[in-house]
This record gives sequence, C-alpha cells and structure tokens, in this order.
Amino acid sequence: MKLSQATLSAPQSVLVYGGPKTGKTQLVGELANYFNLIWFDLENGSATLFKLSDAAKERVELIKIPDTRSYPIAIETCLKVIKGGPVDICEEHGKVACPLCKKDSKPFTRVCLNDLPADTIAVFDSLTQLTNSAISHITQGKPDDYKLAYDDWGNLGKLMDIFLSHVQQAKFNVVCISHETEAEMEDGKMKIVPTAGTRNFSRNTAKYFGHVVYSEIKLSKHKFSSTTVSSSSVVVGSRTDVKTETMESPSLVSIFKSPAPKLQTNGQIAASHLSTLLKKS
Repeated sequence: MKLSQATLSAPQSVLVYGGPKTGKTQLVGELANYFNLIWFDLENGSATLFKLSDAAKERVELIKIPDTRSYPIAIETCLKVIKGGPVDICEEHGKVACPLCKKDSKPFTRVCLNDLPADTIAVFDSLTQLTNSAISHITQGKPDDYKLAYDDWGNLGKLMDIFLSHVQQAKFNVVCISHETEAEMEDGKMKIVPTAGTRNFSRNTAKYFGHVVYSEIKLSKHKFSSTTVSSSSVVVGSRTDVKTETMESPSLVSIFKSPAPKLQTNGQIAASHLSTLLKKS
C-alpha cells in the first residue's frame, strides 16, 4: 500500500505521567465529559474521579483491581484484558474467571476491549502499580528483603513488554497513567521518563504510545506538555502534534477523533451504549 493511500490509525494510545498530585488522573478523567471510559483502577486512585459531574460519572465504568504485595493480581488480570478478547472480572478480587466468586455466584463484569467503539477509551491507572505487581508476581514466595536477581529483572521486562506491545497495536483507544523516574539515555544525558519496569526499560516506554504527556506543577498551576520541543529534560511527544502546553485549558479531547456530543442531561442516554458492552452477571 502506498503511503498516499493509507490513513492514520483511528485508535489512539496515550501515556500521561508525572509526579504525585500533578493532575494526571483529573486530566484523564475529564475525558468522561465527551467519551465513555472503562477505568481499571490498580492503585485505588479513582477517588479523584468523584470530582466529576454526576453526568460524567455515568460514563465511567470503574473496575477495581485490589493489587497488593501479597496479592499481585493486577499483572495477571491486565495481561489477559489487554489482549482484547472477552474476559469476566470478578468485582471482589479483580480476577479473571475467579473460581471463588463463580462458586458463590458473586458479580462479574464482562469486558471485551476489541469490541469497544470509537467513543470509548480504556484507562489503566497505573503503569507504576503494574510494575510493582509484576515484581511481586515474580518474587512470590521470596522473603520480604529479597533482592531481584538478573533473571528477575529480565522477566520484569518481558511482562511489561507483553502488556505494552498490545497497547501499541491496540484496536481500541487506550490511556495509561504512570509516575516519573529519571534514567540515563543512550546519549548519556539524564531525562525524566515514565515509570514502567526497570530504568532501562522505562527510558524506551514512550515508543509504545502515539502521545506522551508530562504533568507537573509550575507557579502553583498544573502544567501539561506533549511536544518534543517543550523540554529537553523530559520525554514527551505527539505523533499528530497535539500541543497541550499551548492550550488555555489543557485537555486530551483533541487527540481522540470524532468525540461524542457533550453529555446529555444526567448522562443516562449518553452512557447507554457502554452499559450494553459491560454486562454484569
């Protein structure tokens, strides 16, 4: 196929990262004013979403995954979900096809990301917790003071690459949230990069996404940057040249094509399609 005959891929992949309390969750959550969101909450950070209007809340399907050091369920569930096929996630444990909840007839949420329409976005919050979950999964049965060996770090990279490679090729819209870390780049310079696995892996995480947005607080205001020229010390970029740093009110809405009309009264009509996609048993 000639490039002149090709079109830009409709599904978009976005990574929003930065320090704690810099507005990452709020920026992503405000997409609910225009889109349906399936929000995978790995670190109980969804409290910020309660600031949304009642109408916007109607468009957010919250799937809690109670990940801990002793119960690293996030990496298992997310690896199954991100492949796009239909999965049933229990509401109590965040586990796919949970035998305990099946036995007790407890509620499940069915998700099939490959069937999501253009007005719906899958959100994973966060890659930081997914990294922690993968480490806990790899070191299960080890003492609390166990230090990762060479093979453990290699396995961590493999797990994160499996997840992110599916994000890269996703047939649906996806946003991932992460925190920041500092890593040495190939040219020897230190840069702020999104946390995802080891430092070496983190420095290349941006390649899996079409858009990488950095959040920070400057002069008592939340600031977001998305173009490669906005900072020489931070990894950011947008393949369609979206410039969040020049927006009067920074937003991710322009990244996603054909947004739905703004929420109708109480959001029930606008959210009706999402409710048919996610059926509770």
